[in-house]
Amino acid sequence: ELADKWIEQARREIAAGTAYHLAITGEEGEQEVLVGGVGLRLAEDRRSGSLGYWVGRRFWGHGVASEAAGRLARWALANLHLERLMASTASDNAGSIAVLRRIGFRQTGEGHEFFASRVGKQAVLRFEATRDDLFGLPAPGATDAPAAAQAAAAPAAVPAAAAGGKPLVLVAACALIDADTRVLLARRPEGKTMAGLWEFPGGKLDPGETPEDALIRELREELGIDVAAACLAPFAFASHAYDRFHLLMPLYLCRRWRGRIRAREGQTLAWVRPQALADYPMPPADKPLVPLLRDFL
Repeated sequence: ELADKWIEQARREIAAGTAYHLAITGEEGEQEVLVGGVGLRLAEDRRSGSLGYWVGRRFWGHGVASEAAGRLARWALANLHLERLMASTASDNAGSIAVLRRIGFRQTGEGHEFFASRVGKQAVLRFEATRDDLFGLPAPGATDAPAAAQAAAAPAAVPAAAAGGKPLVLVAACALIDADTRVLLARRPEGKTMAGLWEFPGGKLDPGETPEDALIRELREELGIDVAAACLAPFAFASHAYDRFHLLMPLYLCRRWRGRIRAREGQTLAWVRPQALADYPMPPADKPLVPLLRDFL
């Protein structure tokens, strides 16, 4: 009876778009078998979600829960408008506690929750994870960091030392603007630093490159378009102190290019009206540029 109720509730939540409930399956010979389940329920404001999972007893000890829960958690923060994930587990469930810590969750508190399987309230530990917990922060040498957070890959790429001895890193970004005055944003894909955040296309300057040269190369590599230096108009710049380096990022505007824009690096693309730019979560260095661009357009 409890299983029937849970299945019906899961079906309603999936249909309403308020949760993701997935089966974990495996193969025994040529037969597909049910191993467990993993799910994510969204909060009413769609800014956070609650992660849950279970694995059949005979499949314990094979890393199934860590693989499934970690995969769903990373996918959720990289593809949904979520700021954090939460999870809780019985305080005496050492295996589940280890799973959460292994995939990047950190303990935030304690409490009590009702467990149908135990027919009563149970002491629980509460956990939480953000993008920084699961994907990490940019650091010098990280070549997959977003345009607004890319660090130097070699000493030759570091133009100077900022205050406090931090490397000063120079990257270039571009706001592509279409005929309807929409701005192109690219979302960092799963597996990249700061996955799930939106950014202006661009990237780190290679040794000897000008910002214009870097943008021409990056836009061709990322989006498959050709841009002439004469079509890149300097607009503003961002200056932001990250933990391990200081970022200086000029932002250019571009309204003319050749070719059809397509995502060549697995990123999600969105054409955004100027007044809606602030609705897209961005790296800290990009945020001050949004009101300037919105007011200009």
